[in-house]
Amino acid sequence: MVPRTTDTTDDEFLEALTALEQVLADNGKRASLIKKRIAQLRRLRARDMPYTELVTSEDGPLIVQLLTESSTELDTCGATVRRAEAKALYAEGLTMEQIAKSFGVTRQRVSALLRKGAQ
Repeated sequence: MVPRTTDTTDDEFLEALTALEQVLADNGKRASLIKKRIAQLRRLRARDMPYTELVTSEDGPLIVQLLTESSTELDTCGATVRRAEAKALYAEGLTMEQIAKSFGVTRQRVSALLRKGAQ
């Protein structure tokens, strides 16, 4: 198999992985906030505080907001990682079919990833 390119000066996949590390770190911080809030909610519920008071009296984002931020960031970054990895594998000579099998998707999905990455 002859690689289509070996230029690593502008390695989009490594850049995407670096961005993923940051998203994971940010999600770790959000997870800590969520755990603290869960503990707080349990303590307050043990004192029979109604949920309506718990939600309206909360300082900072709600658990659902933190969950949404975490999943949105991970989804966005994950798409970038998938696209960059597909492009890197294709550039090194793998076929769309081989990439599709590795990713567990269709060849058409890989084609779309590669097209979107070229824009």
